[in-house]
Amino acid sequence: MDLASFITHLVGALSTASSLFIVAAGLTLVFGALRLINLAHGSFYMYGAFLATSLVAWSAHTGLWIALVASPLLAAGMGVVVEVGVLRRLYAREHLTQLLATFALLLIFADLALRFWGKGVRSVSPPPIVQGNVHLAGAPVPLYDLVIIGAAVIVGASLWLLLSHTTLGWKIRAVVDDPEVLAASGVNVRMLYTGVFALGALLAGLSGVIIAPQQAVEPGMDAQIIVAAFIVAVIGGLGSITGAAIGALVIGIVETVGASWAPSWASTFIYLLMILVLAVRPWGLLGTPER
Repeated sequence: MDLASFITHLVGALSTASSLFIVAAGLTLVFGALRLINLAHGSFYMYGAFLATSLVAWSAHTGLWIALVASPLLAAGMGVVVEVGVLRRLYAREHLTQLLATFALLLIFADLALRFWGKGVRSVSPPPIVQGNVHLAGAPVPLYDLVIIGAAVIVGASLWLLLSHTTLGWKIRAVVDDPEVLAASGVNVRMLYTGVFALGALLAGLSGVIIAPQQAVEPGMDAQIIVAAFIVAVIGGLGSITGAAIGALVIGIVETVGASWAPSWASTFIYLLMILVLAVRPWGLLGTPER
């Protein structure tokens, strides 16, 4: 493989990893703080993508830029309603109960999406400013791939700053260890839970907008992304943002290499990798065993 081909494949792998990281970061953040397994996370992603297609149809030039703000806010609003209306009652329940409840929400949101947007497949184009290719060491690289990579870097850095260098981040980390003591100190733990869940939903909606120009927007993409996001989170360690980044990078590389060398086995390699990690470290690469 020459240098140009290597760079092309590397950027493709990083682009895949970046889109997976943004959606998986929201999933693992919610689990880390709330200890909640949320299958409805894929619904927020799908709604973000569908809203982007509607806004682009309304305004081809500015629709996607508006969607970058509107879709994450819509997803965050959905998250608030879901957390307050349903999930708040399930935090003390076992994970199986949470899975069943959030799976029911996934089906409900999927049915509503069919009523709003129908069964057809939709697509959008990137804004003209980020269309076309750029050349890196002689290799043509889609400019929009670099945009996705940049978005993931911004999201990762923002989450790191939030969790490590702000009072809110301290509260989020504290609620994981001892929510009773945090509540006794005067913190509104319920509101904190709602905020964290809304942030996770916002990241899912943002990921849906970012990925819309790269793949078909259609019913069923909610289930597809939640499987991929869970694989990333499980490999990296549920609750670890850094683990989600590493898991997404590993999956991006494995998927890209597999698609080049053994296309019919590409998806199988990902599941085999997850099984291997679970066999060696059931809590993931950077996760911690549940107490």
